[in-house]
Amino acid sequence: MKPCPVSLSKEAVQFNDVADTARIGLIALATDLTSEGDLYRQLPEEGVSIHVARIAFENPISPEQLRTMAPRLTGTAGLLAPLQPLRAVCYSCTSASVVIGDAEVLSAVQKAVGNVPVVTPTSAARMAFAALDVTRIAVLTPYTVATSQTMAAYFTQHGFDIARFDCLGLEDDRDMALVSDQTIIKAAMAADTPDAEALFISCTGLPAIRVIEELEHHLKKPVVTSNQASAWAMSRLAGLHDHKPSRYGQLFSCPPPKDAFS
Repeated sequence: MKPCPVSLSKEAVQFNDVADTARIGLIALATDLTSEGDLYRQLPEEGVSIHVARIAFENPISPEQLRTMAPRLTGTAGLLAPLQPLRAVCYSCTSASVVIGDAEVLSAVQKAVGNVPVVTPTSAARMAFAALDVTRIAVLTPYTVATSQTMAAYFTQHGFDIARFDCLGLEDDRDMALVSDQTIIKAAMAADTPDAEALFISCTGLPAIRVIEELEHHLKKPVVTSNQASAWAMSRLAGLHDHKPSRYGQLFSCPPPKDAFS
């Protein structure tokens, strides 16, 4: 005779306090091989829960192709809605945030998750430069010239001086995920100029957080990357104000600018 399951009374079940876990949402491209792992590496293992939704995307990385994600954002963010309360949601695509627009991304995501803070790599980078008191930057991207031009225009429109802008000419973010540390370091040092106050390495698909520490040692200035800036902003929104991982650059020692998340 098979045993019959016995249900405990609901009163016998104890639950952990939901406030004990900082829940963070991440919208990653279907082709993204990098940003999810980078976020896990930079945030604490204890007390943080990262929830990922994938948004449909097909290469190449081009302004036209990046725009195709705009109407998909609300539906993808809706997959995260049942996981409330969320401290923040990050749309993890730097070039698409430029092409679609930070405000448009914010509006589309909040239609699904409500009044939850939304981080884009570009808005996080601007907050990072404000925290570092930086206005003149050198920039390295893995993109083509056409896609990089939209990035240059974005930072110029937001009041930054660009000392130099270099790109690697790649079109597929799966290839970007395989770029070697040596290539990133060499290209980054070539992109830097003496008068640049900081170096920005764009793209959530590029595994650049691994070389931040070495680059800052050589360049003697802050290095900001898409995934590092996003993780820093998300950690502060999650209430992790004292979280300062040593391997990921000067930025994590900086508090966010006043009213950055208002």
